[in-house]
Amino acid sequence: MRQFTAFAICLLAVFSCEKEPQPPGVLSGEAFGTTYNIYYYANNEFDAVKGVDSVIYAVNRSVSTYMPQSDISRINKGDSTLVVDNIFKEVFMLSEEVFIASEGYFDPTIGVLRNAYGFGDVAPLSEINEVTLDSLRAFVGFDKVSLTSEGTIKKQRPEIYFDFNAVAKGYGIDQLGAYFSSKGVTDFLIELGGEILAAGSNTHKGQPWVVGVESVSSDLENRGYDALVYLTDEAMASSGNYRKYRIDPATGKKYVHTIDPLTGMAKESNLTSATLIASNCATADAYATAFMAMGLERSKRLLENSEELEAYLTYMDTTGSPEVYMTEGFRKKIKKD
Repeated sequence: MRQFTAFAICLLAVFSCEKEPQPPGVLSGEAFGTTYNIYYYANNEFDAVKGVDSVIYAVNRSVSTYMPQSDISRINKGDSTLVVDNIFKEVFMLSEEVFIASEGYFDPTIGVLRNAYGFGDVAPLSEINEVTLDSLRAFVGFDKVSLTSEGTIKKQRPEIYFDFNAVAKGYGIDQLGAYFSSKGVTDFLIELGGEILAAGSNTHKGQPWVVGVESVSSDLENRGYDALVYLTDEAMASSGNYRKYRIDPATGKKYVHTIDPLTGMAKESNLTSATLIASNCATADAYATAFMAMGLERSKRLLENSEELEAYLTYMDTTGSPEVYMTEGFRKKIKKD
């Protein structure tokens, strides 16, 4: 599966592993083009490795554009008779919800644009100009697709290309959480590609799980963190452009990973990062991506009307100075000492 965009979040639980024993269950591996770490307290024995692998396979089999026979790949190739599975249906319906709430700034039919800019699973176009974008935008718009009562996907244009990259990883984390819950595990933390789902608490330390929001000024070798956050029965996901971009070798143009579905342009908004807390990781994942395209003011308006979302946004003000905006709910979750 293609590499998902992830604004790295550090798992603080491992920082003190030399002084204190690790939780009874610790799993690490690779999934969705990145790595994962799972910490869990279980009263009963079960084959967690097999279960995790099964969940990862099921999500890939449904919504991975890198699996030729996945549901999403077959639909992108024009199969209009395929009855999609529940994973595809749930990802589709959440995507539609966020598409509407974000006024079109979150749009998983952006696949043709992502491919054109070189962030998808095909070679990028040699040249991108206004004429190119005008033609590609005809194949973008979640209001141009529908899930029928028979469970098939209807597209107004056959060229429309689904890419659930900005929500599928979060959804996969939620499915991993559902698996551990089904095994009677009430206290766990799942970190996958920097996105996090926390349930219960870190019972060994007798406190909620603590995670960190990475600073946009940090690099891969020297990580810095703007805030430490308590999480309990909720998820956190982030997005940012400061590492994810592509330089066209022929023209030298810089294309950032966030694409505005309404204009087709791959360019930075005034946000440098967006970290969202929600009840589930798929929702946090989707809105973190949407906010990067929406920019600060639109994101703030959406947050003012949301009872579910809490956010920590970094942005550049009109003078080019870095600033932070956070909701009151997010502020209350910050570890003070």
